[in-house]
Amino acid sequence: MLQGPAPPGLEGCPKGGAVVQSFKAQTGLIAIPARGTHVSNRKWGTEIFGILRKFKKIKSFISILIKLLKNKTFYSILRMVMPMIQRPLYMKKLIDFKDQPLIKVITGMRRSGKSTLLLLFAEYLKGQGVPEDHIISLNLESLEHVDLLDYMNLYRYLKKQLAGKKGMYLFLDEIQVVDNWEKVVNSLFEEGLADIYVTGSNAKMLSSEISTLLSGRYVEITVFPLSFKEYLDFLPEEKRGNKDENFQQYLKYGGLPVIPGLPQDNGTIRLFLSGIYNTVLLKDIIQRHGLRDTQLLDRITHFLADSIGSPVSTHKISGYLTSQGRKVSGATIDGYLTMLEEAFLFYPAKRYDIKGKAYLKTQEKYYIADTGIRNVLLGFHEGDYGHILENVIYLELLRRGSRVSIGKLGPQEIDFIAENAGIRTYYQVSASILDPNTRDRELAPLLAVPDQYDKIILTMDRTYIRDYQGVKSENIIDFLLGD
Repeated sequence: MLQGPAPPGLEGCPKGGAVVQSFKAQTGLIAIPARGTHVSNRKWGTEIFGILRKFKKIKSFISILIKLLKNKTFYSILRMVMPMIQRPLYMKKLIDFKDQPLIKVITGMRRSGKSTLLLLFAEYLKGQGVPEDHIISLNLESLEHVDLLDYMNLYRYLKKQLAGKKGMYLFLDEIQVVDNWEKVVNSLFEEGLADIYVTGSNAKMLSSEISTLLSGRYVEITVFPLSFKEYLDFLPEEKRGNKDENFQQYLKYGGLPVIPGLPQDNGTIRLFLSGIYNTVLLKDIIQRHGLRDTQLLDRITHFLADSIGSPVSTHKISGYLTSQGRKVSGATIDGYLTMLEEAFLFYPAKRYDIKGKAYLKTQEKYYIADTGIRNVLLGFHEGDYGHILENVIYLELLRRGSRVSIGKLGPQEIDFIAENAGIRTYYQVSASILDPNTRDRELAPLLAVPDQYDKIILTMDRTYIRDYQGVKSENIIDFLLGD
């Protein structure tokens, strides 16, 4: 039996307690820790997962764990047992926009850290002297608030809570589950009743109609899974030493915030990431769009996961499905691609004709939000190392605020063109360019670019050479750990 204090906030939390007690009843091994013996939150969580990993005699183990993975309350418990770690990139944005006359819309894939970010921001506000009763926070996916899914009920409830008070902060988590949510938020905003923050796991919440209604009144902050720099911060301190080894783990298991605190083995990670993947498909695509052909969705998802870094077209996907015995129209495929993008599971990168100075409409590439999910889908096979590195760099460039496209220069291709504040940078990504033939092939497109913007080649090599004919050379890990 585990010993040590329960994580702060776990006692008296009926939902969290119910989940733990249910698990205890079904396994007979886990009890809420006894009071009086000090054990760190991280150690408490690690001991739980140690038991989960070794506890294989009970046939129902996997089904129990999967049920927990689908329960958002379980993730609330994880946040309790694992210390909340600051994410400065996003916290700075929230602080910069605090009390500004804008609705703060925080978007991103499920389990990427949006809810925890609101908790961190709430703690910041309290540290700045904001009374706790001046912060109203609702998780609209909770059964506790099922009666608020009607937008008029939600409006009346919030109006009552905010009435006659000044300096109020309103956090609405997973707002997209409320139809016409934008009318509620817009009305509260116009009435100046609170500084408003909303989160959502589907980009359709900012459709053209909603954007028109809220035009000029909101700012979108997209939260991504952990960068490698953040991933190191989330690791237990004793495991941060070997950056090269940690980077390989990061590539393999991805950067969802719960991952660094779990036992680093395929079985445990597969269970967690499979649960998250299924939740994204179920809640943000299947339920939201009323899809019946879930098998088609899964096949297209697997195809994209296996094609990161490669040109993708509706025609190519159609050919793949035909080879699998499915005939599907191009319009249907386009619809499924849009749904996967809206759920923040995949990001498209358009091709840009450098000479023609125009975006091309075909042969775009797709990159997945988390390489761990990709590896779970494809079985942790060791191929496509170069494309996985590309995927990591693509997401890092987005994180840093760049608009990212694929460069086309005649028959040659440049992995990424990153544009930020009017400055353009060209990037080529390769596992290694120590071989002269590989080096010449990778450098050729960059050397052919006719402008004077920076050209950078990123590799896993560690050499003293920092420049090839004007093209800067940088190690990928060093680049990810820089600013």
